[in-house]
Amino acid sequence: MKTDFFKYQAQTTTFAAGFEVEKAEGSYIYGTDGKKHLDFVAGVSANTLGHSHPKIVEAIKTQAEKYLHVMVYGEYAQEMPVKLCKLLADSTPEPLQVTYLVNSGAEAIDGSLKLAKRYTGREEIISFKNSYHGNTHGALSVSGNEYHKREFRPLLPLVDFIEFNDEKDLTKITEKTACVLMETIQGAAGFLVPQDGYLKKLKKRCEEVGALLILDEIQPGFGRTGKLFAFEHYGVVPDILVMGKGMGGGVPVGAFMSSKEIMDSLSHSPKLGHITTFGGNPLIAAASYATLKEVLESGLMNEIEEKEKLFRELLVHPKIKNINGRGLMLAVNLGTPEFTLDVAKRCMEKGLIVFWQLYRNEYLRISPPLTISINEIREGCQIILDVLNETEK
Repeated sequence: MKTDFFKYQAQTTTFAAGFEVEKAEGSYIYGTDGKKHLDFVAGVSANTLGHSHPKIVEAIKTQAEKYLHVMVYGEYAQEMPVKLCKLLADSTPEPLQVTYLVNSGAEAIDGSLKLAKRYTGREEIISFKNSYHGNTHGALSVSGNEYHKREFRPLLPLVDFIEFNDEKDLTKITEKTACVLMETIQGAAGFLVPQDGYLKKLKKRCEEVGALLILDEIQPGFGRTGKLFAFEHYGVVPDILVMGKGMGGGVPVGAFMSSKEIMDSLSHSPKLGHITTFGGNPLIAAASYATLKEVLESGLMNEIEEKEKLFRELLVHPKIKNINGRGLMLAVNLGTPEFTLDVAKRCMEKGLIVFWQLYRNEYLRISPPLTISINEIREGCQIILDVLNETEK
């Protein structure tokens, strides 16, 4: 299988692992060689409830027996997409009320930008340096790393970038600004969190000039920081909320959410302001609804603080410079990209899956399923420490 993988499936790097997967369950992925690997990555924050969670699997089976795709988005009332959107509205603060379901986080970013420009009538977009919002042309345009963008220019015009956590840059947000797009926790940059009331100050500036605040919660949601969405830690509610990855529990999905007043602007002048064939797919919505319901009702979010604390207590070593992040999205600084990639490779050989941050390769990524147990955390951290002890920098 590995030979065909490299021959026929398009590659994103020249060094893909090519790990041959047989099955996955709970916190473990099993290879075709029979070996099991403890998963500290969760499909890059996508497998919120671990692998093959029985409630998600059952929801998918139940929906598959009823119907799959029946019509393009927004035409027919289908039970599971409606239930998902209602539960999201019930679980988020006002004025967030209406959800547009799409196929991925990147599409949700594109849709949110269109929504902000349509509602405000403005053209300028403010994003952040070192931000990452996806790889469609629109999402790439508002991502703040030139290395990943330069070969694909020209991209969207009238996009400016400011520094994360730098209050002085807030003056660049003006009456010309349609929206400010921000990851509540910067992902690819190494899980950087807002500091010193920065998010409140950003929201205040947006309100002063009439710009919309879009928060990208594609990685923190659902529940990864101990709240359903990370913005709930900071006393701010966005005008538009973007989600994806973990909201599906292992299936491809994205969404953007706003007040009804704002969202309605996509339905006219022009009509079909955003259109998607498979957005709101009932099978995907069933999986996402089961994920959200379990996150809300299981008490898992109440365990996140304790689990984060345990990671931080265990991962103490002279070769660890610092640990960024919040909850179960942690970035462990090992000093250099070369050393971090070597550590990740050696961890894999010992049965632990870890990864690295897209922009800051010196950071080892830890984003396990919310369902990970205390014993599994101890097991995985011991493997990391063993590798650090055995590996020369």
